Amino acid sequence: MRIIVQRVSQANVAIDEKVVGEISKGFVLLVGVHDDDTAETVAYMARKIANMRIFADEDDKLNLNIDQVSGAILSISQFTLYARTKKGNRPSFIDAAKPNHGDKMYQLLNETLRNEYGLKVAEGEFGADMQVSLINDGPVTIILDSDEG
Repeated sequence: MRIIVQRVSQANVAIDEKVVGEISKGFVLLVGVHDDDTAETVAYMARKIANMRIFADEDDKLNLNIDQVSGAILSISQFTLYARTKKGNRPSFIDAAKPNHGDKMYQLLNETLRNEYGLKVAEGEFGADMQVSLINDGPVTIILDSDEG
């Protein structure tokens, strides 16, 4: 599983010009799923996201997690995170999970963040053409890859 974590001051996602999810302070997650990902992979990534200390404390040190700042998450599925670009000019997405497995793992991640960590999670629609708008805060952007854990 590969996830881009962006700290934001606000964000939303629209489908067909209708906003389907929005947050204020928190994270935008761009979530890529691999065919080898399992429930254990999801648990590991959810724990990393929930406990990641990338919000400033009173001393302006990155020392607070998303729960400590009452933040929320906007989760967006993005199979293109598994693009292969070494050969040619057209990316290959052969490493991305098949749709059924990708959707299952994506939904499990969102449910785990809600149910295990008590976080507010808004989301896009798996497989949809979405328009994501956000205001980066910092900017702070972290790449999580379960294969590099």
